[in-house]
Amino acid sequence: MACFRPSGYLAGMKLFFLPLLIVALAVSARATVVIQWSAVGNAGNANDSTGYGAVDYDYMIGTYEVTNAQYAAFLNAVDPGGTNTLSLYNGNMGSTARGGISFISGNAAGSKYQVKANMDNKPVNWVSWFDAARFSNWMQNGQGSGNTESGSYTLSGAMSGIGFSRATGTIGLPTENEWYKAAYHEPGGDVDNYWLNPTRSNTFTAVLAAANAVGDISNPGVDVINWGLGADWNSQNGNVTTVGSAGALAASYYGTFDQGGNVYELNDATSTTLGGSRGMRGGSYLTTSPADHRATLRYFFTSYAEADNVGFRLAWAGVVPEPSRTALAALGILLVMKRRRRVAA
Repeated sequence: MACFRPSGYLAGMKLFFLPLLIVALAVSARATVVIQWSAVGNAGNANDSTGYGAVDYDYMIGTYEVTNAQYAAFLNAVDPGGTNTLSLYNGNMGSTARGGISFISGNAAGSKYQVKANMDNKPVNWVSWFDAARFSNWMQNGQGSGNTESGSYTLSGAMSGIGFSRATGTIGLPTENEWYKAAYHEPGGDVDNYWLNPTRSNTFTAVLAAANAVGDISNPGVDVINWGLGADWNSQNGNVTTVGSAGALAASYYGTFDQGGNVYELNDATSTTLGGSRGMRGGSYLTTSPADHRATLRYFFTSYAEADNVGFRLAWAGVVPEPSRTALAALGILLVMKRRRRVAA
């Protein structure tokens, strides 16, 4: 069984991120989406027995999955007229109960994409790898009217294929090793420095999350994961839940949430045998086998495909970006530190 304890990890990273905290004063006025980051250090760690997890640099990864509110802000910024030329919006977001964003054609330009009630802080779904890559470019390019076709990924209008990878020092989909390390690694935790579950445990059957009427997990605690159709709300037998609402005792060592459930998460791995496919890790609310959220399983998903149990989170490594984006990251780190101190108190 796992031994659960506060890691205190971020306290040791304060000096590393001090320049980021100073630059936080220079937040760009046009930035509308703030990603909360978790710092992942211990560079140079070895792979797990699965062959994944080794990362030879410090990096940051989204504490939470990208939410409907964040993605709707992106849609309204890059497609104010609602033409959907790049197919960034899937109508299932509006027409299905587990989707979180409606399209209202009669609304004014810049406000045609509206988040549904109680869905703002739920993970965005019905998105493809290409949607996530374009969201990444927009974030990297300063948001607002930022370009979606170059920056983190050089897409140039592409809607299929796998020949794209994140540029060094940019915001984008995590590599498979970045995702894996953030989820399962803990130096000195388990005997091999890796857990089987992203909740710092090796138990085979994680606790099924339950949900209240607005989709918050109602039984937060040790090893709680939104899987197995346990989170019933909005008249659905199983549904997405508020990101992070499983609570601090269900977080990874590095402070990330929901890497074992809620929605499967896309990464930048590519398949040479399954043409047009990208990597996918973790479990989802729909997962029926407890093994699906364990470190031993990995998946591939067609790069242009979309589903109601697939979403993504971002990562950021390498060269420090320009001040506006550095500031956003620093603010996220400050929020993590503040939350960790509050939990410890």
